[in-house]
Amino acid sequence: MNETLRNHGLAAVLLAALASAGLPAAGPADTATTADDDTAAYEAGIRDWRQRRHERLSSDNGWLTLVGLDWLDTGDNRVGSGADNDVVLAGGPAQWGTVVVLGDEIRFQPAAEPGVTVNGLPAAETALVADNQEGEPTVVASGDLSFQVINRGSYALRVKDRQAPTLVNFTGIDTYPIDASWRYEARFLAAEPGRTIEIADVLGQVNPMPVLGTVEFERDGRTYSLLGLAEEGSDGLWFLFADRTNGRETYGAGRFLYSDGLPENGRVVVDFNKAYNPPCAFTEFSTCPLPPQQNRLDLAVTAGEKDFHHD
Repeated sequence: MNETLRNHGLAAVLLAALASAGLPAAGPADTATTADDDTAAYEAGIRDWRQRRHERLSSDNGWLTLVGLDWLDTGDNRVGSGADNDVVLAGGPAQWGTVVVLGDEIRFQPAAEPGVTVNGLPAAETALVADNQEGEPTVVASGDLSFQVINRGSYALRVKDRQAPTLVNFTGIDTYPIDASWRYEARFLAAEPGRTIEIADVLGQVNPMPVLGTVEFERDGRTYSLLGLAEEGSDGLWFLFADRTNGRETYGAGRFLYSDGLPENGRVVVDFNKAYNPPCAFTEFSTCPLPPQQNRLDLAVTAGEKDFHHD
């Protein structure tokens, strides 16, 4: 039995049940009210998503606090506010300490000056440092400034400031109006196990990323597709995509998007109202991946976040 006939059969059963109970069947006005309620609930959900996105960005540990990216050499790297350091920070003691890089092992040797902490505790002795690829990275801090080690083929210090102008002056991001027509129950075609794709970043580095599959959706009579990538810790497909709005109304290098959950029965929800700016739209010190050629849409996606304009 096809889907239409099955739905008609269910409707007939429901109407008969209502009649036998002496209850009125739903009329056009009830149907319109239900549709209005569904629309209101959907728009409220998108507004809530955007509010939570705003709160993450405006937190004192978000991307808007990023003020530096300093590459580390093998061996000793002296860190502090003094001009004679290998990595010069904007505040804190003249000598924070030394970051030592020996192969895959990184250590922080604190200087004698007070005020520096490692993961919130006073830095009293040499400590092993975890980078961003080892779960939660080690955070070395003094006042509003902090740094952690990231691995981008080689090691670098990512420096954050809770009083960064980008954070202090942040009032929000412009967005397109909510439009439910940009929400798709897209077809999902699973990739063969172990498939990867080379993804370049803004530094020119190229890294393999696992591909979960391809989604397909229709817009104005045309079919479009996107590669969905796997990201550790995510419960959805990750899309790095570009479209015809880039460099005009949206960020020039593209946007990011997650599906609403993982595919089920060959379908997955892709809602472009949740398309958002990558960290590089906010700071030059991030290292964002770029959309692959397969995800460059010949389509103006007028949904989601617009470009971020610094004050």
